[in-house]
Amino acid sequence: MAIITLTTDLGYKDFYQAALKGSILNTLPTVNIIDITHEIEAFNISKAAFLLKNSFYYFPKETVHLIGIDTVYSAANKYLAVKYRDHYFVGSDNGIFSLIFEETPQEVVEINILQDLKFLHFPLADIFVKAACHLAAGGLLKDIGERTFEIEQKMNFHPVIEKNLIKGSVIFIDSFENVVTNITKDLFNKVQAGRKFTLHFKRSESISQLSWHYDEVPEGEKLCLFGISDHLEIAINKGKASGLLGLKANDTILIDFH
Repeated sequence: MAIITLTTDLGYKDFYQAALKGSILNTLPTVNIIDITHEIEAFNISKAAFLLKNSFYYFPKETVHLIGIDTVYSAANKYLAVKYRDHYFVGSDNGIFSLIFEETPQEVVEINILQDLKFLHFPLADIFVKAACHLAAGGLLKDIGERTFEIEQKMNFHPVIEKNLIKGSVIFIDSFENVVTNITKDLFNKVQAGRKFTLHFKRSESISQLSWHYDEVPEGEKLCLFGISDHLEIAINKGKASGLLGLKANDTILIDFH
């Protein structure tokens, strides 16, 4: 079963997403197209990387993940096809791969498929589609590009760690307005070492207990827990934490251990 997932900033009000899907079906009519999201803010590779990193491994191996972020042609912009954990990824070499992958990919090629002039301003529906469909149909990476060992590197902000403190930041607000931080469960457990803690954030708010589920506290009460991404979240049971607590991307949070 051939599967191509789509993660783009194309939105839903224009014809671009339809053109992309139509191009895929014209090239490989039997493929299954799965939308991960088309609601990434334009050029926001950090958000796209977070969503794809936390969703791709739910799909069967050999799935092809087409990444439509910052794909407009430029002389300096390379397009890559990558095999990682037996999945395939097709996208621009703009740093997004380094934000998704936790270890060295199995294989990387710089795509050398020629641009069709009628798609001059939309290589996503041309070069990317041809590469993704080739891989989804069982084709080899070496047939669509030259092997490379160079991937553009970018880094997200990492938490600052001291003996009794973690200083982290908000990296994502989900559609329920749960607030996701850059503090992972492994990091929290390592620094906590069994101690009690107090989580501080805006408006002198604090939380001093981890929850297992969102409904462990009464409706309307705030809580923190490790969600499906294994990142620490700040939430409100049946409420919108981001708006009600005044938290937004890049805001600072502090965890004191005592």
